[in-house]
Formats: sequence, structure tokens, C-alpha cells
Amino acid sequence: MDPLTALAAVSAAVNLVKKAVKTVDDVRSLGPVLGKYFDAKADAVKVLEEANKGGFQGSNMGKAVELELAIENARQFEEQVKQLFFPHNMDVWEKIVNRRKQMDEDDKAQRRRAADAAIQARKRQKENLELAIAVTLASVTLALLLWVGIELIYYCQEVKCGN
Repeated sequence: MDPLTALAAVSAAVNLVKKAVKTVDDVRSLGPVLGKYFDAKADAVKVLEEANKGGFQGSNMGKAVELELAIENARQFEEQVKQLFFPHNMDVWEKIVNRRKQMDEDDKAQRRRAADAAIQARKRQKENLELAIAVTLASVTLALLLWVGIELIYYCQEVKCGN
């Protein structure tokens, strides 16, 4: 997915939330719709990160302007969402914010554990390869020594060395 498509998905989710806000009586019933918005936003962030790694195609300035304006719109929309909870449901908003922080920390820890596991797997793979090379070299060396020993015995039997 390209960055503009991802941001279009965020815009569609924003429009969905705005329509839902007009039709519901209780902010708590907006949970699924808000969830779709934040899922779309998370997907857009991932796409933007990947796009930044790979570089933009086309005009960097044009893409940068579009992306920054879309990000600013999303930030403003999130402030509007926050206002939906103010003042009667601020405790719910605080719980949402705290849960998001905890989930972000958990995700970060999970990524760190996955990265550590990948490093350990590469280390074990390297150690196994080194062990296989060492066993192979030792086996070849032993086979060569046996061959040289057998050849020496045959040579000594032919020329009667040591008699």
C-alpha cells in the first residue's frame, strides 16, 4: 500500500467516525468506529515508515506536503475525539490513554524480545556452522593421517624398513 492510499483510509475512517458521532447518544458506543480509525492510522504510520526507508518516488516535496498536512489533520481530529469524552467521560479517556501507553510499551518490549531472539538464532546458526566446519576439518585430517599411516606401513613392508 502506498502512503497516499494509507492516508485515504485514515480519512475514510475519520468521515465514518464523524457520521457515527452524529447518530449516537453515548460516546461509549463509538468504540468500534474509533477502533477502525486508530487501526487505519496505525497502518498508515507503518506504511509511512516503510516509505521513508525505501524513499519516495516522484516529488519528495509534493509527497512531504501531502503527508504532513494529512498527519496534521489526523492530529486535529484526535483532539476532536478527545473533546467527545470531555467533561463527562474524561475518566474513560484517561483509561484509554493509559491502556494505549501500556500496549505501546508491551509492543516495544515484544519487538525487543523478537530482535534479541533473532540475534540469538543467528549466533546459534553461526556456532553450528563453525562446529560443522571444525568436525569436517577434523574428519578430513584424521582420514589423511590414517591414509598416510597405511601408506607408510605398506611402504615399510615393501622395502623392509626397520629390519
